[in-house]
Amino acid sequence: MKFRSKSASEIFLAWTTTPWTLPANIALAVNKDLDYVKVKHKGEVYIVAKNLAEKVFKEDFEILTVHKGSEFVGTAYEPPFGYISPNKGHIVVDADYVMDTSGTGIVHIAPAHGEDDYRTVRQHELDFVNVVNLAGRYNDQITDFAGRFVKDCDVDIVKNLSERSLLFSKERYEHSYPFCWRCKSPLLYYAMESWFIKTTAIKEQLIENNSKIDWYPSHIREGRFGKFLEELVDWNISRNRYWGTPLNVWSCGDCGGEYAPGSHQDLREKSITPIDESLELHKPYIDEVKLRCSCGGIMERTPEVIDVWFDSGSMPFAQYHHPFEDETSLFGGQYPADMICEGIDQTRGWFFSLLAVSTLYNGKSPYKAVLSTGHVLDENGQKMSKSKGNGIDPWEIIDEFGTDAFRWALLSDSAPWNSKRFSKQIVAEAKSKVVDTINNTHAFYALYATIDHFKHEDHPPQEHANELDRWILSRLNSTLQNVGKGLEINDFLNPAKQIELFVDELSNWYIRRSRDRFWGSEMTVDKVSAYQTLREVLLTVSRMIAPYAPLIAEDIYGNLGGEGSVHLADYPRENHLAIDTKLEGEMETARQIVELARTIRNDTGIKTRQPLSELIVSLDRHFDISRFGEIIKDEINIKEIRIEQNDSGFVDFNVKLNLKVAGKKYGKFVGPLQNHLKQLSTTETKRAVDNGLLEVMIDGEEFHITLDEMLVEKQAKEGFASASSNQITVALNTAITEELEQEGLVREIIRAIQDYRKKLELPIDKRVHLVLDVNLTLKEALERFDHVLQENVLLASVRYAKEKKMESILIGDNHLRLLIE
Repeated sequence: MKFRSKSASEIFLAWTTTPWTLPANIALAVNKDLDYVKVKHKGEVYIVAKNLAEKVFKEDFEILTVHKGSEFVGTAYEPPFGYISPNKGHIVVDADYVMDTSGTGIVHIAPAHGEDDYRTVRQHELDFVNVVNLAGRYNDQITDFAGRFVKDCDVDIVKNLSERSLLFSKERYEHSYPFCWRCKSPLLYYAMESWFIKTTAIKEQLIENNSKIDWYPSHIREGRFGKFLEELVDWNISRNRYWGTPLNVWSCGDCGGEYAPGSHQDLREKSITPIDESLELHKPYIDEVKLRCSCGGIMERTPEVIDVWFDSGSMPFAQYHHPFEDETSLFGGQYPADMICEGIDQTRGWFFSLLAVSTLYNGKSPYKAVLSTGHVLDENGQKMSKSKGNGIDPWEIIDEFGTDAFRWALLSDSAPWNSKRFSKQIVAEAKSKVVDTINNTHAFYALYATIDHFKHEDHPPQEHANELDRWILSRLNSTLQNVGKGLEINDFLNPAKQIELFVDELSNWYIRRSRDRFWGSEMTVDKVSAYQTLREVLLTVSRMIAPYAPLIAEDIYGNLGGEGSVHLADYPRENHLAIDTKLEGEMETARQIVELARTIRNDTGIKTRQPLSELIVSLDRHFDISRFGEIIKDEINIKEIRIEQNDSGFVDFNVKLNLKVAGKKYGKFVGPLQNHLKQLSTTETKRAVDNGLLEVMIDGEEFHITLDEMLVEKQAKEGFASASSNQITVALNTAITEELEQEGLVREIIRAIQDYRKKLELPIDKRVHLVLDVNLTLKEALERFDHVLQENVLLASVRYAKEKKMESILIGDNHLRLLIE
């Protein structure tokens, strides 16, 4: 738009993205430090920012002179519309936010419709004008557009400017603009008269109080919240609405005096007419109350209501009707709060309003610590919203997976102050890996305790002689120690991971390795120890997971005889005497050996049910095989274990140059050296690895290749298969003799029988009469390993015959038919 200078025949070119604000123009803003130019174009002289001249005029223009923006400050100009006649206005002013990166470098100012505009007008003491009513329509002062919605007038205003030759150019310009999040209507900025609390007067006290608060995460104290306090403005406390807490300010129409009653009693004493104590202090009833002014006039309540954040900020006092109620009640014990917790977007909301109200009232902070949580996003990292259709109904999640899994997924996925990518999959994993595992472990205990009629009160506590019992109790207390440390500093993530690890160890190692102890028919000392241990672990776990999974925690705690509610019990503390770090370390080594052996079986396709003759272990630490040998042998189904000081007995080495380390050093000799390494014999390769050095002569030149310059690969010798990890190498002798093969067949038959029992839904403790129809190969195996069959299947009898309706199963290349009578 063209704004003609009143002091010379020059035109200021200003720009705007909101033509509807032009009737309220009161000033033009330039940056006093930027360079501006006077440009001659088509017979007119224009003023624009120097860096934008070419973009604005494109071609056929001449730069006449260069000026600083400060030279134009104070220049009067002719406004584009003559609807308003300010006492002070329609002049050029300076504003440091004006840039020369877009537009013309000169900005049109309408004080009622922009924060920068309003601040600029106040700074330069210009007249404040507003030509738009609360319905978003021009008032009668704007005669050509009076009564019309302002956004509908954009095109007509541009046409009007064009008809009067005040439009220089127009173009489409994409920029951000606010819309109603519900109906998507464009929003209008208004500068309105409001009531303010002068929070800037207590700015330093707010900053001091904030410095004493423990923030999680800690960077918010000096960062997001601290910077907000540093840039604090007065609190706009009033709202022009019907619903809300009425602003308790009465104004006198005669003298302009104002009064704010401090209590219901104060209000009654000032009222012109009697007020009942039961008066409802909301609209419309409160507006009927008139107060007597000290000048003798009548005072009426101002129509505004209070910002709802003031209500929220008053919570610590309002909930106990402080200071009107007995202060020896709960208020004194709960103020200040130990901690508050809300989303990060509450930095300027609840976090501030609580601190501001309390600091205004008594100078103190209302809380000692703040846990600021991140947002829950969709699985692609986008904010969930109805309009995008990416929201997830929490009730659907709860109905499908349960409350405990939902909570666990949220608490264990990431630190609470980080935003979380949420999907059904993480809840499904939490249910499967944690909640269901805990539930199945409890169900296992309940099943066998019911079968054995085990009652814990009938058996006094005893020392735990079994390695597994002492190990799981040590792991329980080690886990408790780590969980406690994390929760003390409001870390939910790492304690959750510790609990997940322990639950896996409990189910997939302790229960797995202890099944035979519970399965025994006699109530031996060892069996009692297993029951006592598992009950103690489950009771402690129920208290440990209570903040994460409250429902299953309550269920387990109550079922196992816990007193009252788990949520009223003290959080468990570790028993340092039960922690045996050496035992935990060696059991972990045993588990790693088992995992490596399982890897070998998977890689070679040899099932775990197929026994093998030998496991060889080489490791870099002390390991008491006498303590854990039977566990390892049983778990991976091998006959013997042998510990070796090194793995040379069952692996061969292959070496080649590590090009990342040695490539540059050996240059053109890399190829010949690689060929030489490939041709080394097994003995030469082993010697090089053992010595950590290889001496090579090539073309009369001697090379000394160190171990760190070589890549060493291990390969199992013939008849063995090996795997390595964490300085442990294990090898299985993969040769399967006839005897081993027969035992493997029997174990496959046992699996088939157990599956058939499950299919028939037989009680777990029921002994059965088994009928088998097998070929000679299977019968010889069964007869040879009858003791294995008897030890693993609850049998009343077994006979070989052909009967009707037998179940047919394929065992390798052999057909098995069976019947349970």
